[in-house]
This record gives sequence, structure tokens and C-alpha cells, in this order.
Amino acid sequence: MSYKEEKYTRRRLTGSYITSIVSTSLVLFVLGLFGLVVLNAGKLSELIKENIGFEIIMKEGVKEANIIQLRKSLDVNPHVKSTQYITKEEATKRLAADLGEDFIQWLGKDENPLLPSIEVKFKASWANNDSLDRVEKRLLENKDVKEVYYQKSLVHLINQNIKRIGIILFFFSILLLIISIALINNTIRLSIYARRFLIRSMQLVGATEGFIRKPFVIKSIIQGMIGAIVALLLLSGVLYLSLENIPELMQLQDYNTILMLYGAVLVLGMVLTGLSTFFAMGKYLKTRTDKLFV
Repeated sequence: MSYKEEKYTRRRLTGSYITSIVSTSLVLFVLGLFGLVVLNAGKLSELIKENIGFEIIMKEGVKEANIIQLRKSLDVNPHVKSTQYITKEEATKRLAADLGEDFIQWLGKDENPLLPSIEVKFKASWANNDSLDRVEKRLLENKDVKEVYYQKSLVHLINQNIKRIGIILFFFSILLLIISIALINNTIRLSIYARRFLIRSMQLVGATEGFIRKPFVIKSIIQGMIGAIVALLLLSGVLYLSLENIPELMQLQDYNTILMLYGAVLVLGMVLTGLSTFFAMGKYLKTRTDKLFV
């Protein structure tokens, strides 16, 4: 082989290697970005559920000690996220802020119609109508409780929509994973195709299939790792810009989950490229010499 031909072959192989890394990076980036969206959607659904309003209205004249005791009994419940005791005065301030004027001045300080209450926030797993109905029945047995208020239709609607979105995201995740595997597999096959004559040369000098496969698979795994690292850098950039421009997203972030996602992308990149190379090699290890020119 002349110097020009050797130089051309090297350039072609280098170009194929870079193209393979870029393609793998982009596929893994899209996959990681979607994974980030799915994880944040899960955290968002939990946040929405845990902010569903559940208010316990106390009767007129109930002692504050009884209200505090009821609140403490709720706090020890493992399904309760938080509670807040709202006095008549606090309820008055909230309503005045919502109305934009102090309505008490028209009624008189001794004619405050509002009652003290306890605002309860449940954990996401407990924020559904069946669970809240059981809690409501138990609380109404308390002689100090006048009524329990929460929007049953809203709770049902939120849970129904979250379930639908979850199903859609699940099927879309499966579809995206299949597409990603197909794209990476095709990219690796093209890369192996560019080296088919090298594979034949190694066979002609007596190299075994395992000996020929090993360097290709190792190089492919390294290539997958590099592609995954590039994808993670891009993903980190998108995440940083998102948090800079939308600070509210910070409360959705769970850094342990994000690290797990990063690890999954890294492992997926290496496994997919390694397996694709292993199986793609099989075709050219069994192909006759005359077929290599097709």
C-alpha cells in the first residue's frame, strides 16, 4: 500500500471514529435529556400531590390546647408531611389579603365569623380520594372538629392526569430507547464496515475470532464511554442553564437521582457500543472475501 493510500485509509478511519463518537453522544444526550424530563415529571407530580389542600375546621369555642393536641397526633402520622395551626386572627389576615380589604372593620372585632383550623399536607402516596376519605371519617368522629374541607374533584383530576401522563411517558421512553439502540447499532455497523478488510487480513494470518473481536470491542467500549461523557457534559450544560433561568426548578432536583441517571447513561453508552460491536463483528468474520467488496 502506497503512502497516499495509507494516509487516505487512516483519515477515513479517523473520520469514521469521530463520526461514531458524535453520533453516540447525540443519541445518549437525547436519551439522558428525556430521562431528566421523566425524573422531574415524577418529582413535579409528587410536589403537586403534597400541596393539595386539606383543612380541618374546628368548632367555635374549642380550647387551643385541644387543637394543639390534635395537631400533634397528626404530626406523628407517617403519612402526614406537615401541619399548620391557623388561628382565627391568622385566618382573618389571610382572607383580608385575598379580598384586598379588612372586612372585620365592618363587622366589629367581636363578630369574627372565621374559625380556627389545621392545614394538613399529606405525602404523595397518601394524596388520593380513598385515603383522604378514611382520614376525613376518622377526624369527624372528634367532637372538636366541625368539618373537613378538601376539593375531592380536584384530587381525583390531579391523580387521573398524573396517571395518564405517566403511561404516555413510559411508552415514549420504551420507544426512544428502541430508536436509540437502533441508531447506535447502525453507527457501529458502519464503523466496522470501514474496517472489514483489516478483519479479513487478521483472519488470513491465523488470528482466532476471539483475538480479532477483543480489541474492537474494547475500543468500542472506550468510544461509548467518551460519547457518554460528552453527552453528560451537554446534559450538565442544559441543566445549569435551566436552573439559572428558572430558579423554581431547584426544588425539583434530587442530586442523588441525577447522579444515578448520569451513571445509567455512562453504563448504557459502554454496554450498547460494546454489544453492537460484538454482534456486528460476527457478520464480517463469516463473510467470504469476494463479498467484502459489495
